[in-house]
Formats: sequence, C-alpha cells, structure tokens
Amino acid sequence: MFKNLEEINSRPEPFQYYTADLLWTDKHTSEQMLTFHLNESVDLSSRNINFIDRSVEWIVSHFGIDENTKIADFGCGPGLYTTRLAEKKADVTGIDFSENSVRYAKGVATQKGLHINYINENYLTFETEKRFDLIMMIMCDFCALSPGQRKTMIRKFYKLLAPGGSVLLDVYSLNAFNRKKEAAIYERNLLNGFWSSENYYGFMNTFKYEEEKVILDKYTIIEKSRTCVVYNWLQYFSQESLRREFEENGFKIERIFSDVAGKAFSPKSLEMAIVAKRGA
Repeated sequence: MFKNLEEINSRPEPFQYYTADLLWTDKHTSEQMLTFHLNESVDLSSRNINFIDRSVEWIVSHFGIDENTKIADFGCGPGLYTTRLAEKKADVTGIDFSENSVRYAKGVATQKGLHINYINENYLTFETEKRFDLIMMIMCDFCALSPGQRKTMIRKFYKLLAPGGSVLLDVYSLNAFNRKKEAAIYERNLLNGFWSSENYYGFMNTFKYEEEKVILDKYTIIEKSRTCVVYNWLQYFSQESLRREFEENGFKIERIFSDVAGKAFSPKSLEMAIVAKRGA
C-alpha cells in the first residue's frame, strides 16, 4: 500500500504524460463533459451562454464575418460557437476529438438547417486542402498542449490560413497561475461520479511547476476492476511568452485582449486572448 500511495502522489516532469484521449474518448467521461458543455449557466467546459453570445457578436464585428468567410473552430465541442457563426452565414468547419460532442453538434445543425462541416478527429493530426480566413481555439485549449504540441499547432494554423488570415485563441495568464496552490485530495467517487458510472476511489494531486509556469491536476481513479491515471496539464502565459510562441513561427500579433469577447487587456486579467495574423 505504501508503494501505491507513493506512486499516486509522485510528481512527473512537465508534460511527461499525455492522456487527453482518456477524457474525450471514454464513453462515461465524454458524456459528462458534454453535460458540462451544455450547462448554459456555468463556465466549465464552455463559457456561459451570455458570454458566448457577446463573444460571437464581437468576432463577427472584429473580423468582418460574412458569407465569404471561412472559419475553422479547433476543439469545437457541441457547436456553441460554430452554430452561431453559421447562423451569421459564415462557411464553418468544426474539429473535435469527442464523438459525443460532434454527434450533438451535427444534430443541432440538422435541426436548424445549417450546413456545418464537422470532423471527429484529434486536431493535432487534422489536415485539409481548405484554407481558412479565421481559425479559433477557444476555452483555453491551447494551454492543455505541451510545448512541442503547441509548436505543431501554430505551424498547422499558419499552413491552413489563407494569406492575411487570423488566429483567435485564449489562454490563462500568470495572474491565474499565481492564484493556484498545490493540493492533495482523496474522496470516494471524486467529482460526484464524473470518472465512472461504477463506485471508485479518487485521488487528485495538484502540482505547481514554478519555473515552467505549468499546473498539473493528476487524477488517480481506482475501481474494483481497473486503475487509471489522468493528467490534466495547463500552461500559463505572460504577454511576452505568448507573443514569442507565435512570432517565432511567422505570425504577427495584431492585438491582445482580456477575453474572446474583445474586452480591453488588463494586467490584472486571469486570461488573455490573442489575435495573430498570417502575412499576405
């Protein structure tokens, strides 16, 4: 037992393990994530509905969205942004790892009579001949990627953008990082049964990596028939570190905001949103 507890509470190297597939492809947890996405009153898997509506209106205005605008939403979830942007007549593609979310999004599009191209795929491997005017990655998905994965994504964005196209994404700031504290929690059916439909014992270890500005929530889920470990990594950014990652890969930073609804940047903000442009 001591050896098992030592392993449960062990601290890996930053981004040493990557288990996103367990979260998004497991039937039970992916259904739980979809439920969170569709809860209009909270900011968990998706923003609350009022924010999304304001965000879409700002995106339409800022980027001049019309019937000629081709948009790709990386990590589109159940289509909360793609649906609204298609209703604004944009040509929209949504890419997401979760089969449940994509199935739901397709159902909404059919119900509303919207033509949206949904692709159930890991966006790290997504390729297409189509070129986009705007690429979005919203709800701080970029933060969950390792440095190597982020470089892959930025290069992919550059390749998939039409000349003069833009990327819009948001990240957590160092203000949010500084609020985080290390912790260890043990609880039966941790997170109210989020991790399994069967009874289980859950351990959650929060590790803080000061030098790298990374937070890890490590979940060890012990059921009668299996044990699994899920690593939820989040990278936190300064303005300078976020600019550097894009500028080193050929982008020009147009502007940094406090959120994807166009709120003016504040040094006290817990998040940042960046608009990065590809050259013409």
